[in-house]
Amino acid sequence: MPLSEHEQRLLDQLEAQLHAEDPKFANALASDPVRSLSTRRIVIGILVVIAGLMVLLGGVATKLIIIGILGFLIMGAGVYLAMLRPKFSKRPAAETKTGSKQKSGFMNGLEERWEERRHGQ
Repeated sequence: MPLSEHEQRLLDQLEAQLHAEDPKFANALASDPVRSLSTRRIVIGILVVIAGLMVLLGGVATKLIIIGILGFLIMGAGVYLAMLRPKFSKRPAAETKTGSKQKSGFMNGLEERWEERRHGQ
């Protein structure tokens, strides 16, 4: 259910006030797609885990403990790589939601057409 215009304005004002008072906290709460998990990193991480598992099994088969430990470390690195998130955002940190913030292309287009219809009447 979409918000009314009044509710949307209040929400925008609250968000702008939060960004003004505590920008670090506001940025931590913002859902930033740049900071989300990357599918490519997850796939690469899984492949590294599988390679580490193969090395671990090779160490068990040859009864060499050092190869097994190396395989385990490779698996740990793969899990770390899969869960790694980028530290820096490409967007400016001081950006507020005053209409300049980018939205998804589909929704942005619908909202622009809606505003054009409302202003055209």
